[in-house]
Amino acid sequence: MKILITGSAGFVGKHFVQKLQGHDLTLIDIKDGNDAGDFFRKDDTKFDLVIHLAATVGGRKVIDLSPHKLFNNFNLDSELFQWALKTKPTKIVYYSSSAAYPMELQDDWEIGAYEGAVNRRGLRESDINLDDVRSPDPSVYGWSKLTGEHFARWATKQGLNIWVFRPFSGYSETQDLDYPFPSFIARAKRRDNPFEIWGDGEQIRDWIHIDDIVEMTLQAIDVSEPDVFNICTGRPTSFNEFARMVTKMVGYDTELKHELSAPVGVRVRIGNPTKMLQIYTPKISFEEGIARALRN
Repeated sequence: MKILITGSAGFVGKHFVQKLQGHDLTLIDIKDGNDAGDFFRKDDTKFDLVIHLAATVGGRKVIDLSPHKLFNNFNLDSELFQWALKTKPTKIVYYSSSAAYPMELQDDWEIGAYEGAVNRRGLRESDINLDDVRSPDPSVYGWSKLTGEHFARWATKQGLNIWVFRPFSGYSETQDLDYPFPSFIARAKRRDNPFEIWGDGEQIRDWIHIDDIVEMTLQAIDVSEPDVFNICTGRPTSFNEFARMVTKMVGYDTELKHELSAPVGVRVRIGNPTKMLQIYTPKISFEEGIARALRN
């Protein structure tokens, strides 16, 4: 296939590049001196598959404290869909985010803040209604992804085949240290004592390995009609639990030091994998993912 991958040098992009070796790949990444916006404005190639990953994220610190660095994400998505309407790719993968989900659904795992204990079942794809938008993660990042989904819906109505994916807490040891998973691994390998955690550590996340994210994406575009899909496990793990898991695997006890003034994001973010499981079952447990990272 003739495949375009934007953001090809990023965390997710590098894994797609590795997986799709043997195809005719066009790789675009600002790290390599190739701006996706410039490419979309100038190119007229028809691709079999477009995987659009180009975006600025930078971890929670950038999302919460330097939102201006994310403004260009709106432009990148706009350029993508304008270009796609012109060139008509056969299939388009648009990566949204779990950050697009309404904040009111992410306050408490036991009680919930909307229609009873909604978070006991995890966030469902239908919890985002583009005709009745509720506030997503209040950062620019959350709003940019929700806006991108609006763009994708409109472009779909114009005849494009677009799959929208909402990955939850994707991870592996290859991530930058701006993200919690590799940071926790590094602290455990150093046997940090105390072990630093941003916030009180009771924030809950749904961890999904990057290999499962890539495999789910490619499986979905192969066997399903264009649609919106979570990529998640539905398993809740707090940061305190994560710290205890990784230090136990290394083989030491430590005090947990909570940095209460640090950015922490939402209280609870768990996906409902029901729709995804009709297509793909994640293969890598969180324990196995931690063990892999500690071996590297």
